[in-house]
Amino acid sequence: MSSESVLDATLEAKIEQSKQRLIEIARDYAPATFANSFGAEDMVATDLICKFAPEIEIFSLDTGRLPQETHSVIQQAMAHYQRKFIIYAPESSDIEAYVRKNGPDAFYDSVKLRKACCRIRKVLPLQRALKGKKAWVTGMRAEQSPTRGELPESEWDEGNGLQKFNPLSSWSNKEVWAYIRHFDVPYNKLHDQHYASIGCAPCTRAIAVGEDIRAGRWWWEDPDNKECGLHVKK
Repeated sequence: MSSESVLDATLEAKIEQSKQRLIEIARDYAPATFANSFGAEDMVATDLICKFAPEIEIFSLDTGRLPQETHSVIQQAMAHYQRKFIIYAPESSDIEAYVRKNGPDAFYDSVKLRKACCRIRKVLPLQRALKGKKAWVTGMRAEQSPTRGELPESEWDEGNGLQKFNPLSSWSNKEVWAYIRHFDVPYNKLHDQHYASIGCAPCTRAIAVGEDIRAGRWWWEDPDNKECGLHVKK
């Protein structure tokens, strides 16, 4: 625990609420799994799960285009928590077909091609990860973007046919970082370079002071519709 930070009562209450929610998920929705992108929010959720609800599986999607810093924090987190995370990768045949037809960076050319890339690298592997599960957990927060403005803590995921939980939904960015500092949680070092939201390397950039927290994701697109398909309601 860091001696440089003190948790306020509001954050302590949110920690307890998220902790109890995760314990309930592990008890009532087994088998449950946590989709971990190893961004700041997801590292908070990882810390809570490993401490209080270790029965919840933790998996991540290695798209094949992740920054080295993301791979580094995955390795660091596995050592820190003495736990292996399940890694899902896209089907190589799907990647080959996409690249042969469109080129390796075709996602810059149109929203349609970008979403097709996201489907191959994220959505289809996610479907494999969720197969046979009763619930999945995310680290999403309501304030992250216009598409997540009203994010319930629990919702039925019609597309994947299971319950979806967002136990950090009400947390602020400030609270996420207060938790990370207080408990010395490993985090992606790209955050120190002003990367607020981190995905694939070619689709992520640092943000300027005052920009929306997800402005660095698919920055060339309309901000009101910037999702990869993992969290879009069917």
